[in-house]
Amino acid sequence: LLPYEACTLGSINLTKFLTYTDGKAEMDWMALAAAVKLAVRFLDNTIDVCDYPVRDTVRLAQANRKIGLGAMGFADCLFLLGIPYDSKLGVDFASTVMNFINEKARESANALANQRGPFPNWNESVWRTKRNKKVRNAAITCIAPTGTISIIADCSSGIEPVFSPVFVRRILGGKKLLQINPVFKQIATKAGFYSKKLEKQIAKAGSIQQIAKIPPSIRKVFKCAYDIKPEWHIKMQAAFQRYCDAAVSKTINFRGNATPAAVDKAYKLAYQLGC
Repeated sequence: LLPYEACTLGSINLTKFLTYTDGKAEMDWMALAAAVKLAVRFLDNTIDVCDYPVRDTVRLAQANRKIGLGAMGFADCLFLLGIPYDSKLGVDFASTVMNFINEKARESANALANQRGPFPNWNESVWRTKRNKKVRNAAITCIAPTGTISIIADCSSGIEPVFSPVFVRRILGGKKLLQINPVFKQIATKAGFYSKKLEKQIAKAGSIQQIAKIPPSIRKVFKCAYDIKPEWHIKMQAAFQRYCDAAVSKTINFRGNATPAAVDKAYKLAYQLGC
């Protein structure tokens, strides 16, 4: 964003767009398209109803009308589809879903431009000079961290893998809350190996990869942040970045003993992949 612009963000919980046939999950693309169309309109309306406290923000928000529609619940969605995060299938799915959201969002922004007019700075923008396309918003898609809203929605945050299927969250007053990923609990209960003892074991380890009683097929899918090598984090970021107007919030996790050379390699891979 430019100085003084407003952060008008919305995130679609991808898990809500899975349908099941004979127990097998797949994306309901028509329902997702309808949600994207509604979300773009909602975010565009937000710019007009918001009472901005700074005059420069009013001027820029209304002149460029930037919005940032993105996704959350991506890791949970992969769990339900049975796709490992650190796999070509996972990266390909990321490309497919973000390309779809981006295309439908741009179609919606074009329809709004025809109805309400393009953003006031459209004449001087690349949308006119290079793309020759009328849109209501100078930027339309963005991947936000969704830290708080994903907790409220009870889904995985943004495009990140889950931190752990079970972990302890420390809140105000020193209280501790045991956080259990609902998808993992559902699948583990159905498979018959879930227990209170297992909860504590996972919370302590932060991963299920070394727990022999959990079937290998489930361990392969339920990879967590530190189970995934940095290059897969970057490949995932690049997949989303390719079909995104603005920024992508993504953490590239390293172990505590990572070397400067490993970090250097990661930055260069991000550059090579166009992040």
